[in-house]
Amino acid sequence: MQYIDEFRNPEAIGKLLARIRSRSSRGVRLMEFCGGHTHAILKFGLRRLLPPTIELLSGPGCPVCVTSQRDLDTAMALAMTDGVILTTFGDMLRVPGTKGNLQEIKALGGDVRIVYSSLDALTMARANPGRQVVFLAVGFETTAPTVAAAILSARAEGLANFSVLSLHKLTPPAMKAILDAGEVKLAGILGPGHVTTIIGSRAWEFLPACHAIPCAVAGFEPLDILEGIYALVDMIESGTPRVRNAYARSVRPEGNLEAQRRMQQVFEVEEAQWRGLGPVPSSGLGLRKGFESFDALLRFPVELDASPEPKGCRCGEVLRGVAQPPACALFGRGCTPENPVGPCMVSGEGACGAHWLYREDRMLEGTG
Repeated sequence: MQYIDEFRNPEAIGKLLARIRSRSSRGVRLMEFCGGHTHAILKFGLRRLLPPTIELLSGPGCPVCVTSQRDLDTAMALAMTDGVILTTFGDMLRVPGTKGNLQEIKALGGDVRIVYSSLDALTMARANPGRQVVFLAVGFETTAPTVAAAILSARAEGLANFSVLSLHKLTPPAMKAILDAGEVKLAGILGPGHVTTIIGSRAWEFLPACHAIPCAVAGFEPLDILEGIYALVDMIESGTPRVRNAYARSVRPEGNLEAQRRMQQVFEVEEAQWRGLGPVPSSGLGLRKGFESFDALLRFPVELDASPEPKGCRCGEVLRGVAQPPACALFGRGCTPENPVGPCMVSGEGACGAHWLYREDRMLEGTG
């Protein structure tokens, strides 16, 4: 298949759903790690099409959502630092910190600018030699290589006014933390397609090896996702857990070796704080020795008060698969995309935002 319409072909989808129904004989709970999968599953109504034996839970695959409250507060403190231009992706602007958000800081005179990549931030540093440009580096393994490339370019050019607040996180340790916690009994994992394009499908082999559950890496179109779900059901029914790649047009077993090389050159693995999970060992990326001059926290130390979680917000439980978004008392009441209480409602990959955007009453309104 070459074109997107082929991955949305109703006849092909119907045939694959029939295969899933005939193969699925027992109740299973699957987790889609990636927030992109959650949005696609709800957008295309796949939960309603699957047999009742299959329950899908959203996971922690939203980098904005898993950024801790304290890390958000740190970013806002940097945005209020004299002489600093804070550059960020657009979906970070309205994420609530303890005392407001970056959009409000911008309105009050803070120099916060939206960029589409770390390379845009690097261009801004070249264009503003008298200002300090900080890039808010939020993301998983998908975005880390471009940030590494930007830092390498800055070092080669001798740019002294470019630095990074590295909040990058690694996905396999988070999945391991959820399984080790044992709060939710999962029978299989739908692996993230974009992340796995970088790290390779072999990175998920710990799931069958250590936890005896299968993993299917999938893309983001309906047929991609259903192929992944069928692979999981098939492995569960046959009792043969392993890693299957249902996204072979993008993912290789070894991943993108050049991207990995750049990440390893610039970053080293360290503990990271995740919203909903707390400190997760070996799940973050800090700058290696030799690149300390590009560490925004070393360049601009900030002092913070306590950073409590938003009162009543269950975003952390949603990220662990413990709760579905509508179970939160704030969902659609005190918390909406226009007035979010937590990041899971405002982020483009957040589960709460997906459930709100594609809720059944809204979808029916759109067909009226």
